[in-house]
Amino acid sequence: MILKVSNLHVAVEGTPILNGIDLQVERGAIHAVMGPNGSGKSTLASVLMGNPAYEITDGSILFKDKELVEGDDWTDEQIAEVTPTERGKSGMFLAFQYPEEIPGVTIVNFLRQALSNRTGVELTVLELRLKVADTMRDLGMDPSFADRYLNEGFSGGERKRNEVLQMAVLEPDLAIMDETDSGLDIDALRVVADGVNRLRSPDRSFLVITHYQRLLEYITPDVVHILLDGKIVETGGPELAARVEGEGYDAYRAAVGA
Repeated sequence: MILKVSNLHVAVEGTPILNGIDLQVERGAIHAVMGPNGSGKSTLASVLMGNPAYEITDGSILFKDKELVEGDDWTDEQIAEVTPTERGKSGMFLAFQYPEEIPGVTIVNFLRQALSNRTGVELTVLELRLKVADTMRDLGMDPSFADRYLNEGFSGGERKRNEVLQMAVLEPDLAIMDETDSGLDIDALRVVADGVNRLRSPDRSFLVITHYQRLLEYITPDVVHILLDGKIVETGGPELAARVEGEGYDAYRAAVGA
């Protein structure tokens, strides 16, 4: 088990957002979380990465069966106090819905610092360039991309390709993708999906958060969860995503009284 979320309740400024999330992600599995706008999908991603704007009012999060951070075992209770930086070092990665621009910082320099934080190993510029070049070749990306400033002037598709490149270089144990398909045309969507499929491995898990089923036409999940009104109201296989695409969320709203 890579991730176990139990009875998770989350609030922002006293307003409940998540109302008892139970979720278990196995090693090597792809789990998809689907739901309409306002259901709590992005909140779940932010909380898992430790965004301090969100208050965990009940429940627990366990990342990995055993994990050491600064000499202490992470327990269900302790992980809620672990910073986003520490979670990143330990193998969590969040692909943002709207990645930020960082003018003046090239992708290759950003990746060098991020990889050093992740592994504790300081690669030379040449070593990092070779690693990035190999990764970009595997992903079918233009090598000149590495010398552009991080997300500056990027199209939506380029920003998402950059997120996939970061995943490939940093090699997280759990990649959380927060509506990565948002605003992408079909070609960019296929590039992102192909990158994720190339990164699948028995040691890497994905939590793919999406509003629509179209991304799941290219990334086949092992498990699909329907999130509504801050709760997971149904869990199933890939066929569940297709059913939601055809029927919408109204049937689930009626079932939970939302």
